[in-house]
Amino acid sequence: MFSVVLVLHLLILLALIAVVLLQRSEGGALGIGGGGGGGGGLMSGRGAANALTRTTAWLAAGFFATSISLSVIAGMKTSKPSLIDKVIEAPATTGAPVTTPEVPMLPEVPVLPPAEPSVPTPQ
Repeated sequence: MFSVVLVLHLLILLALIAVVLLQRSEGGALGIGGGGGGGGGLMSGRGAANALTRTTAWLAAGFFATSISLSVIAGMKTSKPSLIDKVIEAPATTGAPVTTPEVPMLPEVPVLPPAEPSVPTPQ
C-alpha cells in the first residue's frame, strides 16, 4: 500500500512541476509558456490560463492528500523498538553482580639502575 501511494505521490509531483512551469509568469521570466511580457506563446489565451490554474489546484490538493496519507501509513507501521528505547526501559540493576572481563596483564619488565655517567677527570 505504501509503495502504491508513494508512486502516485511522485507522479502527482512531476505533473505539478510541469503544470507550474507551463503557466504564464506575471512579472518574471520563469514561465515557459508566454514569458515575461511578450504576446503569444505556447499557452496563450484566458481559457488556457484558467485550465492551468484549475489543474494546479487539483494537483496541489492531490499532493497534500498523498503526503498526509503517506505520513499516516508510515505511522501505522509496527516496528521493533530502537536500541535506545530498550536501554531506557531496561531496569537499572538485575540483582546479579557486575563482573568485568579479565584483562591480560603485561609481563613485568626489570628496571635497571641508572648508569653512572663517565666524566673524564682532568689530569
